[in-house]
Amino acid sequence: MFEPASLVIVADRPLPAEETAEGGSANKSRNETHERILFSEKFACPVSGFTIPDPTDSDIVWASCYGGKLSVYDASQGTPHSVEPQRITLDSPPDEVKYRCHWSTPIAIDPFDGNNVYYGCQLVLKTSDKGHSWMEFSPDLSTQDPSRIVSNGGQVGDNLQQYDGEVIWSMAFSPIQRGLLWAGTNDGKIWYTKDAQSATQPHWVDVTANLHLPPWGQINQISPSNFDPGTVYIAVDFRMAGGNDYKPYILKTSDYGATWKRITGDLPTDNPLGYTLSVAENPNKQGMLFAGTGHAFYYSMDDGAHWVHFNAGLPPAPVSWITVEPRFHEVVISTYGRGLFILPNITTLEQTGSATVATTAETDGKTRLFKPDKVFRLARGEFPTPLDITRPQFQFTLATAPKTPVKMEIFDSAGKKIRTQMLDAHKGLNGAYWDLKYDDPLKVELRTTPTDNPFIWEEPRFKATNIRGITHWGITPGTGIPLAAPGDYSVQFTLDGKTYREPFTVVKDPRIKATDEILQASTALQVRVSKLLAETSGLVNQMEIWRKQIQDRIAANRFSADAAQLQKLDAEILKVEHQLVSRESMMSDDKQFPTAYKVYMNLVWLSGGVGQGASDEAGGVDYAPTATQIRVTDEIQAELDKAKAGFEHLKTTVLPAFNNSSTGEKQPIKDTLQ
Repeated sequence: MFEPASLVIVADRPLPAEETAEGGSANKSRNETHERILFSEKFACPVSGFTIPDPTDSDIVWASCYGGKLSVYDASQGTPHSVEPQRITLDSPPDEVKYRCHWSTPIAIDPFDGNNVYYGCQLVLKTSDKGHSWMEFSPDLSTQDPSRIVSNGGQVGDNLQQYDGEVIWSMAFSPIQRGLLWAGTNDGKIWYTKDAQSATQPHWVDVTANLHLPPWGQINQISPSNFDPGTVYIAVDFRMAGGNDYKPYILKTSDYGATWKRITGDLPTDNPLGYTLSVAENPNKQGMLFAGTGHAFYYSMDDGAHWVHFNAGLPPAPVSWITVEPRFHEVVISTYGRGLFILPNITTLEQTGSATVATTAETDGKTRLFKPDKVFRLARGEFPTPLDITRPQFQFTLATAPKTPVKMEIFDSAGKKIRTQMLDAHKGLNGAYWDLKYDDPLKVELRTTPTDNPFIWEEPRFKATNIRGITHWGITPGTGIPLAAPGDYSVQFTLDGKTYREPFTVVKDPRIKATDEILQASTALQVRVSKLLAETSGLVNQMEIWRKQIQDRIAANRFSADAAQLQKLDAEILKVEHQLVSRESMMSDDKQFPTAYKVYMNLVWLSGGVGQGASDEAGGVDYAPTATQIRVTDEIQAELDKAKAGFEHLKTTVLPAFNNSSTGEKQPIKDTLQ
């Protein structure tokens, strides 16, 4: 089981986030490989700035850096490209450079046209050709106070731009209004333009005076609303303004900055680390906000009127950036010192608004299954391994501790049960994870002793059992297990005899190029092959039960008159069984290749080809079944049908005749073992 409502630390795993900066944001590219997020190897400078992937092409990632550096990385070829708009300005005093660009220079990418990229210095710079050329897209948006445009000072006197004033500090696009771009500075200015897609410098609107705030505040994060284009949230702090003001400042406008309302509500004001560094709206629930201060993380369910401190799994630390991954309902935060944390699957929090349920796993005395959100059908290689962090798709509360394990069942759109799992659960909040796999098909269970290895049961691997499997090369833990396709499903939990059921939808990873229809066709063939595997195994297992009784009788009556008749019956059954499993496969040796595969092993390799792979067979769950795979399935089906006819002859004719004989009457061959 899972404790779903706690922040999970992530150091080097794929992340669903928005932007990165040292002490200030998080990486947006979800489910990229471990290799792709080793920024120190991929980018010329991963240290100080923002890192943002192109919203229309996840292979393209932009990264800013100190000294006015800027690079764009193409993951498809694994190389970065330097595209800064001016000469490198390491150790250049800010009053001597053309563009004053901070250590953590913000970047913004147009969500409606990924070709438009914006870079914030003291003014906004824009490129529409991947950094080959730049244009000045705004006037100087700072207060332009010359007393603050000075060298960093100190004994060393370097000018790496860590402390540059009079620069743009944050930028953010409206996700719902084309061309609406906001920009805030580290000296208290806030601007917007509605013409960010213009080919020339547009008109910018200064709404700073409407804030009614003290001067010199830092506009740390801007969060345009996902529900109303005129609504924006901003986090401001004044710890650098010289007035010893460490109080939190979160403001909201609903009219494009004409008026602002402070919405810090009941955030603590008496802590010297209470200043606000970050704010973000939940794009899945209007009025739900998240905020980060110099030492804590908070959420609000009522648009900032009240705030709840949330620290499950999160140490006290400056929360320097917040973003919400809308598809996965996950909150990602960065903390100072390059810490990255994920609050996974907040659907329960969205539905209840209850910090009690989310953090302490206490309930209101009710057993409840929460409505699941979409479940993502990831590309095959992206599903968590047993060592990876898993995020529960299903959450439920239990009024009391269950007397028995909780049964979780998954049903497809036709109401057919495709997966059953037994879960340990406890009183309070629980979470469950489904890896989108169907139940395992029935596998072959060998019970007889092969004539080629009469001592097989003395081998250490079989000493403690009277059943052995076929352990041939190509059989893997995923053999014959279909992977669910996009579509409608339902989940059912059974607790102490009472059931709770909710529908949900599986949607495909947008990076999978195949359509839903193709994936559904793939799953349909996987299911067909899985059923053939199960049917084959059932026939073999029944014949093994018959033959086990025969072998035991022969061993006990080796020199009796019945032995010859028993051996004849065994040979007749084995002839049919060998149509399904080869003599070599029955040796349970993974490196026996002297004869052609029979139905069972042919299905094993076919299931790997159309499904999740088999040893060195690549697999095909993310692709349409090939004509060859469909034809081979039909061919193996015909071979199985032929063997089934032989099996039915044994069951309806041969065995009854034997059991009616003098030998059979003594001890008939049955369908089950005693």
